Amino acid sequence: MGKIIFSVALVLFLLAFTVFLARAFSEKQLDDVNPYIQCDEKLLEKADVFYVIPIFENKSIAENKTWCDEIKSMNKTLALHGIYHTFNEFNEERNDDYLLKGIEEFEKCFGFFPERFKPPQMAISGHSIKTVEKKMQLDLYLNSILHKAYHCNDSGIISNRMMDIF
Repeated sequence: MGKIIFSVALVLFLLAFTVFLARAFSEKQLDDVNPYIQCDEKLLEKADVFYVIPIFENKSIAENKTWCDEIKSMNKTLALHGIYHTFNEFNEERNDDYLLKGIEEFEKCFGFFPERFKPPQMAISGHSIKTVEKKMQLDLYLNSILHKAYHCNDSGIISNRMMDIF
């Protein structure tokens, strides 16, 4: 019995250590990037991937060309983070037209089609998964486990400060 407990504990330790190493060396991600959400300059520098909200409080990112050019000049990977970033936005069934609304604003701002998508609050229905996956790579739970994901307004379940630790 003792050998089984030791073996299980060893496997769990190795798994946790592997996840820790993956998070330490993988790309860092920043959620909630939008010109109308204050974002710390250090977070912008630290992150490798920006998850951009294309329409926030009914204002399109494409309306702020200076911001679009600044973000694009940072040479980060840019991805889509919802359309309006409302609570459980993609937990409802969303169709192609809804998704295209955000894609169009993203393209107007940055000049290219987003290749990746992360739903707000990581909530997404089965139907919406199919809608998104027809057009882009969907970043969900495994992505969040293996990468440090910061938030511009520090609103994540885990604070940005704690994210630095683990």
